[in-house]
Amino acid sequence: MDTTLQDPLVGQVLDGRYRVDARIAAGGMATVYRALDTRLDRVLALKVMHPTLASDGAFVERFIREAKSVARLDHPNVVQVYDQGTDGSYVYLAMEYIAGCTLRDVLRERGAVQPRAALDILEPVLAALGAAHRAGFVHRDMKPENVLIGDDGRVKVADFGLVRSVDTVTSTTGAVLGTVSYLAPEQIEQGTTDPRVDVYACGVVLYEMLTGTKPHSGDSPAQVLYKHLHEDVPPPSALVPGLPYTLDELVASATARTPDVRPHDAVALLAQVREARRPLTDEQLDALPPQALTADHDNAEDRTSVIPRALTVPRPLPVNEDAPGDAPGDGFDRTARFQSPPVPPRRRPARPRRTVLALITAVLVVFGVGAGVWYINSGQFTKVPPLLTKTEAQARDRLKSAGLDVGQVKRTYSDTVERGTVIGSDPAPGARIRDHDSVTLTVSLGPETVNVPNVEGQPRAKAEARLKADGLEPGMVTREFSDDVARGSVIRTTPDAGTKRHAGSAIALVVSKGSPVDMPDVTGDDLDSAREELTNAGLKVKVADKRVNSEYDSGKVAAQSPAEGTQAAEGDTVTLTLSKGPEMIEVPDVVGDSVDDAHDALEGAGFEVDEDRGLLGLFGDTVKEQSVEGGDTAPKGSTITITIR
Repeated sequence: MDTTLQDPLVGQVLDGRYRVDARIAAGGMATVYRALDTRLDRVLALKVMHPTLASDGAFVERFIREAKSVARLDHPNVVQVYDQGTDGSYVYLAMEYIAGCTLRDVLRERGAVQPRAALDILEPVLAALGAAHRAGFVHRDMKPENVLIGDDGRVKVADFGLVRSVDTVTSTTGAVLGTVSYLAPEQIEQGTTDPRVDVYACGVVLYEMLTGTKPHSGDSPAQVLYKHLHEDVPPPSALVPGLPYTLDELVASATARTPDVRPHDAVALLAQVREARRPLTDEQLDALPPQALTADHDNAEDRTSVIPRALTVPRPLPVNEDAPGDAPGDGFDRTARFQSPPVPPRRRPARPRRTVLALITAVLVVFGVGAGVWYINSGQFTKVPPLLTKTEAQARDRLKSAGLDVGQVKRTYSDTVERGTVIGSDPAPGARIRDHDSVTLTVSLGPETVNVPNVEGQPRAKAEARLKADGLEPGMVTREFSDDVARGSVIRTTPDAGTKRHAGSAIALVVSKGSPVDMPDVTGDDLDSAREELTNAGLKVKVADKRVNSEYDSGKVAAQSPAEGTQAAEGDTVTLTLSKGPEMIEVPDVVGDSVDDAHDALEGAGFEVDEDRGLLGLFGDTVKEQSVEGGDTAPKGSTITITIR
């Protein structure tokens, strides 16, 4: 059945500009339509928040944050946002329209894809996320539904609706936002997010592309969450024999349950992907996956969900090992709100019991609902009207029309809500309130901007404290050599000091490594001499625990790290590995052998060979003597002289 025909927005013109032509997709928080911008005569995608959520200030903030965040990401693999606005109870984003399909469509149709196709899709996805991470954002809801593949083959990342600042650490006790199958363990357990949660989700997506199935499945979402916390993602080759080991390593790296073990952001993972791809042959990249891996797919676990924190607490749960993944009875209702695990069916009560329940229900309806209607009609109560995204003047008019007074007006900075616009109210829109009571309004002052302070020459810790004191956040730290700035102090900031930035913006720091030191060569020296030379050069010395065989005598320096010829910073540590002398090996007996056979035997054992022919051996071909007798030992790599007669 074509549900588009039943959608009241289809055929309407939003905001006097966007004609809604057809519904493309519906999610837990918004519906996406194909629309025409009648002003510019271009087709675009219109993402409209569900009206039931439009009265929720947090969701409206998140929705508008998506528009402003993505608008700052000028990247060819990110779906562009053109406009954002409201029309009555509808809050919308106008976005780039991509004619094509989603990665979910591809996986549903084909199941597993060839490694080349999987990597060709993953690389632009990581490029898009890398741009977001370096700009200070985390997507938080990466999944195949949010990867768009255009008819022209372009790959784009969509739906930054859960985007959040990289420097924002969330630890909520209420709910986790995301999609069950792709949540990182730290999202489930603590609700914390940084770029590594996107890295984890991309690892799960890569596993799904290579195998045609998700790594964790269960009879309920709670079981899937439990597995994310307590089970590693299995290697793809366990399902698809013959997949290269480098792809197993790539998935394992991206989906490590400990965040610190994962690549720190999408740029780092992209580098790993390219490194893993480099040694693969065309045969390995184009190997066809087994058709058995193409499976029916139910998208219940692919919805962005509001997951109660109580259900993410790690605890043992019964797991049905024989249960197929993505079972239809997965505990979701289709508004994408996470429910408790399914309750076992109870025995049907006897008919008299049903009669009693029906009578009780009827009584409750009469006395409960009837009483509620009486109170509303009595004029004692009303509801707070929708006020979010309205100007202060419009909000006052609406409250007055509803028979309510404006109480206190609070003002606060907001990066996402325009100056003079209502951010929230107390009580909230839709709340039941007595007539003529007061409503407190919170109105946006717009984005707060601050000047980047001058922290050049300051120690890193002091500079970071100054940034935080001024309402900014320390960002990415890189290090450079400097003859002028002391080691550990700030050389410069990006952006420069004096630049205006929104409060909370991340400021990158370039920190001095001190003056460069040319690394001396101390191999072959005794330890005391090597230590003295390195210390005089301003370096620290560490001696490795284990010794190695080498050409140098026991106790001499066999190796150093960093190596000679490289540059180090003053105060850096050089690790010295000491020699335990050359390795002694048995010398083969080659007396009586031909010259060629003697060379083969001695060189094969690890020795160099020198010939002593003299005048009598110029035309000879038989070994008469050898400098170390056969059966004795000599240092590996040393020279054995053979006498030929």
